[in-house]
Amino acid sequence: MNPPQMKNLTLLLLLLLPFLFSLHLTSVLSWKKDEFRNCNQTPFCKRARSRKPAPSSLIATDVSISDGDLVAKITNRRDDQIKPLILSLSAYQDGILRLKIDEDHSSIPPPPRKRFEVPDVVVPEFTSKKLWLQNLDTKTLDGDSSPSSIVYLNEEYDAVLRHEPFEIYVRDKSSGKRIISLNSHGLFDFEQLKHKKPKSDQEEEKHDHDQYQDDDQDKDQVKEEKDEDEDWAETFRGHTDSRPYGPQSISFDVSFYGADFVYGIPEHATSFALKPTRGPGLEDHSEPYRLFNLDVFEYVHEAPFGLYGSIPFMISHGKSHGTSGFFWLNAAEMQIDVLTAGWDADSGISLPSDRSRIDTLWMSEAGIVDAFFFVGPKPKDVVRQYTSVTGTPAMPQLFATAYHQCRWNYRDEEDVENVDAKFDENNIPYDVLWLDIEHTDGKRYFTWDRVMFPHPEEMQNKLAAKGRHMVTIVDPHTKRDEGYFLHKEATRKGYYVKDANGNDFDGWCWPGSSSYPDTLNPEIRSWWADRFSYENYVGSTPSLYIWNDMNEPSVFNGPELTMPRDALHYGGVEHRELHNVYGYYFHMATADGLQKRGNGKDRPFVLSRAIFAGSQRYGAIWTGDNTAEWEHLRVSVPMILSLGLTGISFSGADVGGFFGNPEPELLVRWYQVGAFYPFFRAHAHHDTKRREPWLFGERNTELIRDAIHVRYMLLPYFYTLFREANTSGVPVVRPLWMEFPSEEATFNNDEAFMVGNSILVHGIYTERAKHASVYLPGKQSWYDLRTGTTYKGSMTYKLDISEDSIPAFQRAGTIIPRKDRFRRSSTQMVNDPYTLVIALNSSQAAEGELYVDDGKSFDFKNGAYIHRRFVFADGKLTSVNLAPTSPGNSRFSTSSVVERIILLGNASRPKSAHIESTNLNVDIELGPLWLQRGRGSAVVTIRKPGVQIADDWTIKIL
Repeated sequence: MNPPQMKNLTLLLLLLLPFLFSLHLTSVLSWKKDEFRNCNQTPFCKRARSRKPAPSSLIATDVSISDGDLVAKITNRRDDQIKPLILSLSAYQDGILRLKIDEDHSSIPPPPRKRFEVPDVVVPEFTSKKLWLQNLDTKTLDGDSSPSSIVYLNEEYDAVLRHEPFEIYVRDKSSGKRIISLNSHGLFDFEQLKHKKPKSDQEEEKHDHDQYQDDDQDKDQVKEEKDEDEDWAETFRGHTDSRPYGPQSISFDVSFYGADFVYGIPEHATSFALKPTRGPGLEDHSEPYRLFNLDVFEYVHEAPFGLYGSIPFMISHGKSHGTSGFFWLNAAEMQIDVLTAGWDADSGISLPSDRSRIDTLWMSEAGIVDAFFFVGPKPKDVVRQYTSVTGTPAMPQLFATAYHQCRWNYRDEEDVENVDAKFDENNIPYDVLWLDIEHTDGKRYFTWDRVMFPHPEEMQNKLAAKGRHMVTIVDPHTKRDEGYFLHKEATRKGYYVKDANGNDFDGWCWPGSSSYPDTLNPEIRSWWADRFSYENYVGSTPSLYIWNDMNEPSVFNGPELTMPRDALHYGGVEHRELHNVYGYYFHMATADGLQKRGNGKDRPFVLSRAIFAGSQRYGAIWTGDNTAEWEHLRVSVPMILSLGLTGISFSGADVGGFFGNPEPELLVRWYQVGAFYPFFRAHAHHDTKRREPWLFGERNTELIRDAIHVRYMLLPYFYTLFREANTSGVPVVRPLWMEFPSEEATFNNDEAFMVGNSILVHGIYTERAKHASVYLPGKQSWYDLRTGTTYKGSMTYKLDISEDSIPAFQRAGTIIPRKDRFRRSSTQMVNDPYTLVIALNSSQAAEGELYVDDGKSFDFKNGAYIHRRFVFADGKLTSVNLAPTSPGNSRFSTSSVVERIILLGNASRPKSAHIESTNLNVDIELGPLWLQRGRGSAVVTIRKPGVQIADDWTIKIL
């Protein structure tokens, strides 16, 4: 090739390189749909979906009361070869019904083994709320030809067990209207465990059968033999999982009456209101919502496929009834169909049709029926009822509610020091700096790369001197290296999950060949927790906290990038039975380890990717490996709303997107929305460009700084909301209809959300947006959070949008506590004064709350906290104590005072205020709503009233 040709070829390659690289990046990073099953590739789902609705052949017999429960047998009137199942119904305080259905272990012969029943999720205190049934109330209800047994729930609701055909429903006593029902469409199916027949028996049966068989029957026989083979194993993409007890799936229909929409069952990157997946008008290949924890690399949005977590809890909401919920405590893979109206048109079943109804089909690979019905009737009632079963969210440390800075990976100690210094240089607060997997010695967790991080304790202590913290990653995959102390000890003690042959399971993950601790075993969880002591985790300090990633568990060479379903856990439990709680137990053990490390005095902080019902008791979660795209910013809001509804209040999405390089506008908009996430963290893949807040030009740095300042200013309000979640289960970030349950315009709103009951936020999700259409619900007014401009409620506004902020409003009738002095970190704001923003309603009244404790210990459980209610009415602002005053309680005190009181919507212009506790008058003047550069004097302000935040006091406006 001559030189001109070489030159031309070189130019051509240079031109093609960006294109070729983009193709390579896309092939490496894009979500590979073929690596994950769909319903037709999942035998139990395919079988359940093929069943047609019809009057049930099941009947309830031998109904009686035993140990305070209603118990019965469920038998099949069409097939006496199917053994009866045992059913129990239990009633609990607050109108909660629990249904259990399992195989009968007293039958002869008994089932081959006990089916897995998920332990450690239902909190112990819930069982003490059981209502012991005394008498059996059985009668034939109007319109029925067979008897039903009635179970008392509370004064408003009862449950009905219909004997023939078998059906359970909860109804309103006064009207008789149904709230929730199970098996109304006859889709209940329970595949019973069995032993595989010896080959000699199978051949003898085949020989007897062949003597009486014609050619057509031969084809049927071949199909039956194939189906029989599939009973004992299943194969996907070259992976074969054995099924030593045959198929063991369960499926049933659940109907929600008076429902306009259903929500929940996270984790999916979809709309908040769940879309129908099956029925008239939908394509045949539509997929059910899948619950199967998976390491989904760069997931797609608007897809029902499973992600990192599984919470089988669904909430319905409608204008005519209100809110109800259904929770199936089952840790096996689950698939859930939301069915469109008319899907059962050929069934011949007639159900009450006076109100809207949403039917759903629930399918699980294994386990038992352990289901809970929640009657509401208000949204917060259902959340409270559900978290009374699974536990309320843990109370986080104050620092954890502030801003976190992360990437994969900060290279070394010098990089950490420079990033920390740059935050100070640019006047941007942050509280936590994170280290990903590269900080370790060859992906050996609980170790440090001593070349890059030679002085880990000194590094942490430098951050701690500024009130900052560090988080390191600890994943479950343990490097199989005989020289690695963790692997050596786990192997010696037999602490790993086993493969189907009883050997330590060996899979592939970041370190290469890896094994996984069997955290179902309480002994192993205790051992794992001890790994976090300062003695065992050398180089850790009290300011270091933990990040659990890859705990679905992720296995790169496994089926669907996870563990084989026939792997074996403690007690011989198959992985297929508990898959969705593996990460839950790992999260639990890690949180317990940090609590042990602090001698029970220090609240743990542990972020987890994999979740299950109850994960809220152990720490925060995030939505996984998202992408720097506008649609991923948009879908982060319904994902966080769904998690909050199902108990996981402390959640967030990677600000800026984990994959890809966000344009500055997208990054700024993401910070503006992310500042209102409960968990606020920026994170990025190691192949992305560095994206710390100061790297996008002075103007964008200013905008990001402002967004982060909003979060720090509102930290007192956020912390109060976290305490509300801790006591009641009500999420920090919540859907509009939770606060405005009768406003239909809020039911399907994915773009706006409430932060507590006082702030409404509407994100900007499109590039170069100039306007936004924002609906403000309720009869009262709203005040722009930055300007104080007033807007009437129950109206949609087309608002002009600037780059400075996103639409955010304070609800009239509320009081928000703030701290307006900006420090390096939240811990340095502890003694700063407060600002109270009073947004008056049409009655010139408002109220709000403030919760304060030491921000780190468990002393609040013993009463060591301040909890105030602020009430403005009749021209007076009063602070009232809500904390217990019992002599035995611990005490918490603070010297913080109220520095400013801002009045929005005051009907007249007051001149002064009288402090009754000190008998002093203070002037009222016009001042800025926000203490930021460029904000004009616009709002009525009481400056320096000097009252203590912890005291009772009254301020009268003159």
